Amino acid sequence: MIYNTGIEWPYPVLYEKETEVDTDVLVLGGGIAGCWAAITAAKKGLKVAIVEKGATISSGSGGSGVDHWGPCVNNPCSTVTAEEAVQSPPKGSGMYNFAMSHYIDAKENYDTLLEMEQMGGKIRDTEDEFAGADFRDDDTKFMFAYDYDKRYRMRVWGANFKPLLYEECKRLGVKIYDRTMATGLLTEGGKQGGRCIGAVALNVRTGEFFIFRSKATITSMAKHQRNWNFSTEMSGLNTFRPNLSGAGYAMAWRAGATFTHMEMSKRSMLSSGQTFPFYGTGNSFNTWVPCTLIDADGKEIPWIGRDGNVMDSVSDRVHPGEAGRGRKKAEKTVAELLADLATAYRRRPLPDIIPDLEQRIIAGEFKLPLYADLPGMTEQERNVIWGVMVGNEGRTRTPVLNTYNESGFDSSRDLLQSYIMLGGGGLYEPSMPQTRIGGDLGPAGGFVVDWNLMTTLEGLYAAGDTLPMSHTHSHAAVTGKYAARKASQYASNISQAQLSRQQIDREKARLYGPIKNKDGMEWKELNQALCRVMQNYCGEVKNEELLNIGLTWLDDIERNVIPTAYAPNPHILGRTVEVLDILDCNRLILQSSLARKACSTMMSFVRLDHPQVDPPDWHKWVTIKQQDDRIVTDSLPHDYWGDLESNYAKHSGL
Repeated sequence: MIYNTGIEWPYPVLYEKETEVDTDVLVLGGGIAGCWAAITAAKKGLKVAIVEKGATISSGSGGSGVDHWGPCVNNPCSTVTAEEAVQSPPKGSGMYNFAMSHYIDAKENYDTLLEMEQMGGKIRDTEDEFAGADFRDDDTKFMFAYDYDKRYRMRVWGANFKPLLYEECKRLGVKIYDRTMATGLLTEGGKQGGRCIGAVALNVRTGEFFIFRSKATITSMAKHQRNWNFSTEMSGLNTFRPNLSGAGYAMAWRAGATFTHMEMSKRSMLSSGQTFPFYGTGNSFNTWVPCTLIDADGKEIPWIGRDGNVMDSVSDRVHPGEAGRGRKKAEKTVAELLADLATAYRRRPLPDIIPDLEQRIIAGEFKLPLYADLPGMTEQERNVIWGVMVGNEGRTRTPVLNTYNESGFDSSRDLLQSYIMLGGGGLYEPSMPQTRIGGDLGPAGGFVVDWNLMTTLEGLYAAGDTLPMSHTHSHAAVTGKYAARKASQYASNISQAQLSRQQIDREKARLYGPIKNKDGMEWKELNQALCRVMQNYCGEVKNEELLNIGLTWLDDIERNVIPTAYAPNPHILGRTVEVLDILDCNRLILQSSLARKACSTMMSFVRLDHPQVDPPDWHKWVTIKQQDDRIVTDSLPHDYWGDLESNYAKHSGL
């Protein structure tokens, strides 16, 4: 394909120009975890640099805001302990809850939230707008979400949290390299599996090549995504989190780091390409809890607890007691597992609308369309959903709240149409089995780390979404801080290492290959091709032959198609390099899928050639790495981190 836009490239083109940077702590990714890591290390008096592909002021999954924080168990109103919070794992994770990092989050996120308040973040109802509300503590002015008895999920005004973090980074002297994408890790002696001593990066506006030498490196880049689905001009946005390519995974995979749980994937819920505005319609999920839904005749849609009891009022929904707790899953056959996966997107651990709503609509009990009955709720419950939650949740302040209000929507008067059953499933959008997500939401794989959050590469720490089973704003913030504490201690006691020129030159040759072609395959076509491989050979049902064919296709594309990739400017070069990372992530997923020789309900994982569902012998973390360019698989016990309380006390450094 030949690009001919008729527009002159507006930046100087500096291909292969090298800039070297020495720093104590290098942070890869300037999202929530990355900014908190940089702030923490800078407060230790160390030289810190952030390398961010976008613009740090607003980049990352939490860059556009957050409306709730937690599990904030140490706040003075909470009735939940850190141990209890960790026993309630993220949705869909079951025994695969990565309890170590979630325990760290539970222990430290209240102090982190107070630190956010010191930077100017609003975490209290200081204007007394909601004085006396059921979800508010009038002494502290804290506001709570979802469970008003346990009070460990806090409502916050987080639309500006990311700009505040950015300003704090600048105040502390953190060097920020925006529009600069990290592309490869540097290791001692240039050896796979060696100590991490820095990284190389590409400026996506100028094409300049950066060499960062560091004593400690923290990877806080995003999860992998665009492996099965890719956003095109026809389907629109089809990833819930922005522009994920898994670069942090891919570069560490090439460097020899160990990963786990990478075989995990499931049907797309929020990002199939036909979804409606996230949190922009009436539903019963997350931001919208505990909204009342009615049908076209004004008949209320019942809510029930997970044990089947009907929630007769708004108060019941937010005072669920034990009714919101799920039942223990029974052993299943492959056929039962496949049947479950078709409707898995409706399963939740909290009260929700009736699970058989579709059948009851078809039977005529309820009439379409459905509506969010905000006017029928109390003023405080209505305003906290439409004003605070929708007004601060990422992706909703401008496109939803401001746009709807400017168009004349009045939450005290107007019903808001829900898109449930209008060609989709509301926020939970069902999709084809092969249209999957891996890293879009919480139950996903990541780095194997120890209690210091150090990966299996010495000197490389992981935080935020790179950790297995991670997905919340507070988890990113806390693990960023925690990893930086440990990385700072490490960096203070070690000297800079000599870089390998041969390793740097190999990476330059890999990056700049596409600029040498005059025309050829463009990055979007490459991404689509890789998605087709994963849809065909790593879909909902798998076996050894399919997975091996998928690997053969990846090898063929890498050998015969990638050399034809064409990039006419630094931006397109950056997008092309992303696709190279997606290819490596695909290979990591396929190899991990080969290594798990059993089905799993909690992982939505089906191996037709190994039909046992969750047999006890496979209740473990499958691990995978490259060693001397060979694939090495192994396993770890589910609780390899040991006792949470004693090990946290031993390692946290607090």
